[in-house]
Order: sequence, then structure tokens, then C-alpha cells
Amino acid sequence: MQFFKSTDIDFINNRYKFFFAAGLLLLMTISSLIYRGAPNYGIDFTGGILMQISFQKEAALDDVRRAVEESGIKSFELQKSDNLIIIRAKKKFEFQEEFEKLITSSISSKIPDNPMKVERIEYVGPSVGKYLYKQTVYAFVFAFLGMIVYVAFRFKSGLWGVASAIGILHDVFISFGFVVLVNKEINITAIAALLTVAGYSINDTIVLFDRIKENLRLAAKEDFATIINKSVNEVLVRTVVTSVTIFIVSCSLFFFGGEVIHTFAYIMVIGTILGVFSTIFICTPFVYEYKIRRNKRLKAAIAQNSIRPK
Repeated sequence: MQFFKSTDIDFINNRYKFFFAAGLLLLMTISSLIYRGAPNYGIDFTGGILMQISFQKEAALDDVRRAVEESGIKSFELQKSDNLIIIRAKKKFEFQEEFEKLITSSISSKIPDNPMKVERIEYVGPSVGKYLYKQTVYAFVFAFLGMIVYVAFRFKSGLWGVASAIGILHDVFISFGFVVLVNKEINITAIAALLTVAGYSINDTIVLFDRIKENLRLAAKEDFATIINKSVNEVLVRTVVTSVTIFIVSCSLFFFGGEVIHTFAYIMVIGTILGVFSTIFICTPFVYEYKIRRNKRLKAAIAQNSIRPK
């Protein structure tokens, strides 16, 4: 199946328009961070209060979830094991009794035919906190460095690796900005989604760079801009089909996957679009811009040396 057989779009001559669009997205991300003040970190980062309850008979997790939501608590996690359910809530109360009363009254009214008993209630610290934050930073840093080294080795030039890393940073940072903008929680699931976005982004970029390098060998005498435009147009169908497939799946998870996976799907929807944008309109034009400017500097240096008196 082909949406279109061939295209002849001049991507390079329109690169400044795309750079401007990327700049607007980055500005929006920075503005959202300033507006919100700080990301809305989840329980894994902030800690909260834990309550373990047992039911006389097995209770549906969705019923418990709705009961907790109706109590006014929006940031919480549930764990179930047979008749036991553990509730971890981000919101901190001055007294544990206040939290217990709020939850038990809401659940009792929502599930009146299934008596419940509070087994324990206590304050808990963040499950990972600073350790998770540190490990997250390490994961992104080493992933970026690894990708730069791999792409640089594969294409025998550090330029291609740096261009790939710029695309990944663009996608991850703006995806993060969209999460902050709508005030969704930053938790382990969100971190996993951001790393997944980085993986899809580098995959598309490497495919396009492969085609460019192949065309550089086959048509060495052609203008660099012509080769890049030709390469992008050649892989455009593949990029669109792959990305649309991921986009459809992400949208399905976003609308029908439920609250637990909602943030993950939201990031994937945004990240899929950004991955295509960065590969075609950021990474490749960056390589072109760098090489053109370097060639100009070399020509200027050669010209200056040639006119120096001997």
C-alpha cells in the first residue's frame, strides 16, 4: 500500500522555516515550565500516604478507583492482591485519620455490599526519589552519548552523531514540555515513554542518514542539497507509513487504554509527530547547514592564504 508513489519536495531551501517552527516549539516548552513553576511529579518522586484495606470478597479495581476519585484525590496508585488493595496517594494530609475517613466513607458508599477493613495506614517516602532522578539523568546522558558514538562510528563522522542527538533532545524536551503544559504527572511511566520516543526518533534518523550516505556514494558529483532532497523524498513513504502506524496505536491507547497508561500514550502521540519532524526538518538540514558553512570558511581561509605576500 502506498499513500503516494513519489514526491519532489524541496526540504533544504525551506529549512529556515522549519528551524523557526522548532524554535517556537522550544519557546512554548520553556514558557510552560516557567508558567507551571515546576513539573507535577508523581508519587514515585514525592512520596505520600499509604493505606491497605481488605474486603470481605474480591472487589473490582475499577470500582475502588472511581471511589477514590470521587473522594477528591486525583493523584494516587492502586495495587491489588486477591481481597487486599493498597492505595498510595500523593496528597499529604495533616492527620492519617483524615485520609482514612475520606477514603473509607467514599468506598463504603460506592461498594456498600462488600464490607471493608483498614489493615494499616502510614506515611511513606518516595519509592525512588533522588535515586530515580539520578538514574533517569544517567539513562538519558548515556543513551545520548551511546547514540552519538554509534552513529559517528557508522557514518565515519561525528557530525552525523551530533545531528542525531540534537533531534533526540528536541523530541524529548518538547514532549516533556507538553506533559508539563497540561499538568500531567511525571512518574516512572512518563520516563519510560520519553525514552521510547528517543528510540523511535533515532531509528527514523538512522534510516534517513543511511539513504543519504548511499546516495552520496552513487551520485558524488551531484549538489549536496540535491542529494539530501532526493534521499528524504525516497524514504518519505516509509517514514510516513511507520509513523502513522505508531500514531494510530498510540491514539488507541490514549482514548481507550484507561487512566493508568494515559500519560504514556499521550507522550507517544506527541513524540511520534515530533520524531518525524526532527528527522526530516531538523537533523538533515542541520547536517547540510554545518557542511555548507564549513565549506565557506575553508574557501575563505584558502582565498586569504593565497593573497598573502610571500
